[in-house]
Amino acid sequence: MSSQSDYQPPKVWKWDTENGGAFVKINRPTAGATHEKELPVGNHPLQLYSLATPNGVKVTIMLEELLALGYSDAEYDAWLCRIRDGDQFASGFVEANPNSKIPALIDHSEGKKQRVFESGAILLYLSEKFSEFIPTKLNDRTDCLSWLFWQMASAPYLGGGFGHFYAYAPEKFQYPIDRFAMETKRQLDLLNQRLMDMEYIVGSKYTIADMAIWAWYGQLALGRLYDAAEFLDVKSYTHLMNWAEKIDAREAVQRGRMVNRVSGELSSQLHERHHSTDFDIRTEDQLSK
Repeated sequence: MSSQSDYQPPKVWKWDTENGGAFVKINRPTAGATHEKELPVGNHPLQLYSLATPNGVKVTIMLEELLALGYSDAEYDAWLCRIRDGDQFASGFVEANPNSKIPALIDHSEGKKQRVFESGAILLYLSEKFSEFIPTKLNDRTDCLSWLFWQMASAPYLGGGFGHFYAYAPEKFQYPIDRFAMETKRQLDLLNQRLMDMEYIVGSKYTIADMAIWAWYGQLALGRLYDAAEFLDVKSYTHLMNWAEKIDAREAVQRGRMVNRVSGELSSQLHERHHSTDFDIRTEDQLSK
């Protein structure tokens, strides 16, 4: 193993505002709003405040899948939350999600505002609201929720652990990269084994468990996260790859990936979504003409 820093932790940790890597300006050890700013509200009952991170993509995929099934009351406004600018610490956003993490959803359809925060909770809320993408039989439903919560518990190892130290930390340190790469590969192997004899995560039907897991591990397998596909040898997980490619081919998934996206090809970036026609007329390549 290569040598590491001589850093010794103090008895009491203190916040060094200059030591935080790529996210030094937005991470802080305290909760609550830093400034006053209300959230915008559009014309649809469902108001989403997000960014096309894996957690944000889960929810926009779900909404686009519901619209594809013909649920007109799943129409939504998707507002861009620029986390690098600190939008998640505005008073309105903190009211929607006191944890200041995207995505946050506010449902105005019942005559009063219902906030829903944490991406897994939003998926579950929408699946129950529309009775879609979640099994009705107790055993299958329980399995679906187990895998949904597995993803919520496991992704911090991938994102906050591996992704941070491999792609975002100001220096490369072997120990944390090795430690979190090992955990990430164990997770990939788990999914690969699960999908060996399964069409989808819970069996023959596509569910919110697939949406949640695909947004992280499917996109990792497709080479879209952390520029780490070769390093993690993702192509060796053949069953996972097949599943990831199958879901990636869904039109609703392709549309969901575009919403609130601020990187990549201009044609793939729809910063805000307020109507289905926005995919044709309001992507960044169209707006730049």
